[in-house]
This record gives sequence, C-alpha cells and structure tokens, in this order.
Amino acid sequence: MTRILASLPLAVLGLLALLFALFALRHDPHVQPKALVGKPLPELALPALDDGHVTALSQVTGGGPVLVNVFASWCGPCEIEAPVLMTLKARGVRLVGVAYKDAPEKTQAFLDRLGNPYAATLVDRTGRAGIELGVTGVPETYLVDAQGVIRAKYPAPLSAQDAESLLAQLPH
Repeated sequence: MTRILASLPLAVLGLLALLFALFALRHDPHVQPKALVGKPLPELALPALDDGHVTALSQVTGGGPVLVNVFASWCGPCEIEAPVLMTLKARGVRLVGVAYKDAPEKTQAFLDRLGNPYAATLVDRTGRAGIELGVTGVPETYLVDAQGVIRAKYPAPLSAQDAESLLAQLPH
C-alpha cells in the first residue's frame, strides 16, 4: 500500500505529461484568434488624440475601406512598421490609429518623431477598446470594409508585402 501511495505523484505527473503532449504540443502558435473577422467593428467611443473629444470608432472609420492600426509609443515593433504606414498614407490608403495603453503626450511625441500616417488617432488609455477588438499585442492592424465589417486582422508589424496581402483581402 505504501508503494502505491509513493508512486501516485509520479503517475499523476505522467498523466499530465501525456495530456500536455496530446493537446499543447499540437497547438500551432502561428494561429491567431480572429474572432471578429467577418463581424462589424465593435461600437467603441474613445477620446481623440488631438482634442480629447470622445468619438465613436465607427465615425472615424466610416466610408471605408480603412486600416485600423493599434499601436503604442512604448512598442518597438511599432517603430519598425511606421515607415510602411507612412508609405500607405502616401498611396492614399486611409488609416485610423488607436493608441493602446499609452499617455497622449507620449503618443503625440511618437507621431511627431516618426510621422503621423493616421487620418484620425484615438486614445485607448485603459486598454478596454483593445479587449473589445481582441488585441493580443501591439501592433495589430484590422482591415475594415466600407460597411464597417472587419475583413482581416494582422497581428504583427506590417511589412510592405504584408500590407499588400492585407489590402488584397478587400472584396472587389
């Protein structure tokens, strides 16, 4: 009886290892949740960076298509994608920025330093809008069509090629 009790922790550990092998190791880490893809943009109201006036996200994205880019001044990869966003702006692609968990003065300094590609910039100080959007980290970019439906989500810094692939997902 003592041997059975002594080997019980080892048996439990073996069972946990088996469960981990069956489920966790089969999980593809490159698969990102895209729960909102194909659904309308959530109804969110956030303060605008320029004047603090609370504005509905749907109001600044209306008439799409538009790329909604969630970024932060403290985000290193956001600096890397900044030139790509400026190129998209120069090509006439409409971008709306959502500053995630960032102080407005730091967001403004970031945009002053790297250039401001956004037609409108909203501030999500608490991260609540990020939760509603399903943000898993910054930067993330959402492709929103003219009807306000999220068509695609890109959960990493955009390269020029990534941006083209994202824009190609718009229905023709």
